[in-house]
Amino acid sequence: MMNKNKNAELEAVQQALSSPHAQAKILSEALPHLQRYDQQTVVIKYGGHAMGDPELSEFFARDIVLLKQAGVNPVVVHGGGPQIGAMLKRLRIKSEFADGLRITDKETVEIVEMVLAGSINKQIVANINKVGGNAVGISGKDANLMIARKLHKEVEDPDSNLMKALDLGFVGEPHHVNPHIVNVIINSDIIPVIAPIGMSEDGETFNINADTFAGALASALRARRLLLLTDVEGVLDKQGKLIEVMTRVEARAFIKDGTITGGMIPKIESCLKVVDTGVDAVVIINGKVPHAVLLELFTKHGAGTLLHERENLA
Repeated sequence: MMNKNKNAELEAVQQALSSPHAQAKILSEALPHLQRYDQQTVVIKYGGHAMGDPELSEFFARDIVLLKQAGVNPVVVHGGGPQIGAMLKRLRIKSEFADGLRITDKETVEIVEMVLAGSINKQIVANINKVGGNAVGISGKDANLMIARKLHKEVEDPDSNLMKALDLGFVGEPHHVNPHIVNVIINSDIIPVIAPIGMSEDGETFNINADTFAGALASALRARRLLLLTDVEGVLDKQGKLIEVMTRVEARAFIKDGTITGGMIPKIESCLKVVDTGVDAVVIINGKVPHAVLLELFTKHGAGTLLHERENLA
């Protein structure tokens, strides 16, 4: 649950916005943004860490339902790393990581699929339906949505300083996306909620990083936006201040000069690939902020770091 300070702040905001005049002003200011996304597809990656708070989960569900009611086509792709880790621990299955990725053997991938396509997926669907939406849960295996291939990684051997192959087991990457099933769903009154599980051409199941899965799907759908809900505010500069907007050129410069470091580097590199394929922009936002999705899409200043191709993005 959110702490007392956050609850107090939220109550103060709600009280300030309770008057009809304040509500009308908010709706009026949101109009240009509503028009911008009318009948547009927005892919939203819902991170595992952002799903841990029941109150925030309800806020997220309400945001998604409102998007659909407002004429936007939301597509939810969810993660579930913490939940997978908890289940593996509960079953006393040892889980190891290499280069930030979970090494996934045959036994582990079965648990991963059970948690992602099962309990987590259906809980998100239930949350959306509970607040008036009409959601359905699928995975990348349904209708051959995400054809995957084994992810091949190389890491530097600290002893020899030579690059060596890293076997991650049943960890995959997108090979081919068939978005037909998602297009069928979003052209109805239904909201798709998708687990990042893929299947190879030989029928093998692969666990795919949710950011990567969402990026590949956004590209295939020619989405207007890809939102990555995480547990961080966005990309910070060297003084710890949020970088609200950056172009591809600036992003690569920030990586080169050390402004962007650590785990944010592969996330930004993944975002760059998505923008390169025609998606207008990718936004990294803190999913623990109440109504983060609405703040990003329907307010002037947004809620995180927006990465785009053009200097004059509308």
